[in-house]
Amino acid sequence: MSAVAASLADRLPAFPWDKLEPYKATAAAHPGDIVDLSVGTPVDPVPEVVRKALVAAADSPGYPTVWGTPELRDAITGWCGRRLGAQGMTHRGVLPVVGSKELVAWLPTQLGLGPGDTVAYPRLAYPTYEVGARLAGARPVAYDDPTGLDPRGLKLLWLNSPSNPTGRVLDAAELTRVVVWARQHGVLVLSDECYLELGWEADPVSVLHPEVCGGSHEGLLAVHSLSKRSNLAGYRAAFLAGDEKVLGELLLIRKHGGMMTPAPTQAAAAAALGDDAHVRAQRERYAARRTKLREALLAHGFRIEHSEAGLYLWATRGESCWDTVAHLAGLGILVAPGDFYGPAGDHFVRVALTATDERVDEAATRLTA
Repeated sequence: MSAVAASLADRLPAFPWDKLEPYKATAAAHPGDIVDLSVGTPVDPVPEVVRKALVAAADSPGYPTVWGTPELRDAITGWCGRRLGAQGMTHRGVLPVVGSKELVAWLPTQLGLGPGDTVAYPRLAYPTYEVGARLAGARPVAYDDPTGLDPRGLKLLWLNSPSNPTGRVLDAAELTRVVVWARQHGVLVLSDECYLELGWEADPVSVLHPEVCGGSHEGLLAVHSLSKRSNLAGYRAAFLAGDEKVLGELLLIRKHGGMMTPAPTQAAAAAALGDDAHVRAQRERYAARRTKLREALLAHGFRIEHSEAGLYLWATRGESCWDTVAHLAGLGILVAPGDFYGPAGDHFVRVALTATDERVDEAATRLTA
């Protein structure tokens, strides 16, 4: 390994999913085959309206623009107004990105953060928040309450509501309190809202909602993805919305870096954002799967915390998460250990709703047998 590669590897945490391979092998050996509930990857068809738009744009020989087509920007601003309550948003307030994980991982670097700067994220969180800080050479800090953080050196504050992995939702009052605090201290707020369309026992609200931001998007960016709501994980379609000044700087940086969403994907994303019917249909599928899995887990002796929104059930049997993973693997069911998302999750597992109806039924049968 070169000195450069070794230095980079030292800055990054170990890739956690490799640890799950032996348990995956155990689950796959079950006579009824594996039920993989470990990863939140969509399994349902891409909506027809999206596929038609993709095909229609297939003959796209020229380079796409980083800022996206006017049609895509219209679709994003329209959706933000319709779904987030962010009225009056202009094209300068939106920016397409090549999937939300790319954005999360490289945003601190693109913002020019480095040694001496702090990036904060929830104590139970998607691991890429920490990875992004480390890639930039910044200091990653996990929090329980962001307003209790030391603001000195704090440049970027990640929120995640609905949460991955816990499904916890921050209400408008909680979000407002954080926004006020962050503005007082000059901290940029990044709100990861990729599961906002999937509220079950709560109605998630965006940081860009007027009740939260006071009608101004200054110092605020929201991250949204089409992967879950529209089954477009394979398309890599996501976007930022919010502070026009920050987005203008990011647009320039991303132009230099050639970070372009492919033209057919832009057309597909515009179609997806303009159609609410397929989102309602997908919600119904996930709601039915959630009910079956939730009831089966409870019957099996699990306790479920939060999980009021999103694509996961945050469940515990009061034991080490790896003991639970092993127990379920013996039933042919694979789940994600909670410590993948931080030490505070070491007694929980994350159970994804992203399996076919047949596999979810099979998991429920095994859990309640």
